[in-house]
Amino acid sequence: MDMPIVEHMPETPAVPNPQRPYKLGVALSGGGARGFAHVGALKALEEAGLKPDILAGVSAGSIAGVLYAAGIPFDEMLAMFTQTRFTDFCKLSISNGGGLFSLGKFKKFIEKATGVERLEDLHIPTYIGVTDIDNGIPAEFHDGPIGERVMASCSIPIVFQPVKINGTHYVDGGVLRNLPAWIIRDKCEKLIGINVSPLNVFRYKKSLFEIAMRTYNLMAKANQLDDMNMCDHVIVTPELSGYQVFNLKDINKAYRSGYAAAHRAIRDWESGHII
Repeated sequence: MDMPIVEHMPETPAVPNPQRPYKLGVALSGGGARGFAHVGALKALEEAGLKPDILAGVSAGSIAGVLYAAGIPFDEMLAMFTQTRFTDFCKLSISNGGGLFSLGKFKKFIEKATGVERLEDLHIPTYIGVTDIDNGIPAEFHDGPIGERVMASCSIPIVFQPVKINGTHYVDGGVLRNLPAWIIRDKCEKLIGINVSPLNVFRYKKSLFEIAMRTYNLMAKANQLDDMNMCDHVIVTPELSGYQVFNLKDINKAYRSGYAAAHRAIRDWESGHII
């Protein structure tokens, strides 16, 4: 099995910037069920004393981000999803157009799980990356109803219906910017990116659903490089490349992958005295 890879970005001189009020930021990529690797990575970072002061998340990263920022223990995060299935979070709703499924049940789940109504009520400032599909631009939310914002960030086109917020339709943030470093790069002194969305080569079924997912994964992979270069360090989990987006059966495998990858990165950072 391939070992976790840590991608080191070029160092730039540290210049104090009063406009960057947060010391450490963490950007969490999209990746479907692979997003449970974020939970393991966040635990490893916290164990090393690297607790983020600000977070940004896209799609699966937005879920991990708001649960972490709400103070949910790591083991409870995993337990929330252990006995769940894809259909527990959505329902077939093609009559309304725009997508095969509605994420209304998922919205209620996020609201109940976090115990807060609005993003600004979280313990850690958290930004949610989305795609404004009406204007074709990336966008972000850092306040407002939490369930609706996370639901929009997770709404993979065709699979899920777009979410209308204040007159604008939004879909998964990974369509244009799958690693949301761009949202908080100017707000923190150091930025760690966690990318759990490597691309693999595999035989996909020629169904509408699988072609839609393959297209989404290709888009997400293609748009990550600029944001990876914005980070001081990036943790990636290549061994999850064959892990299916909606596979909730092996979430502990994803968790362990993220935990191991982050610890490997931390050892490298410490040996190089980077942080």
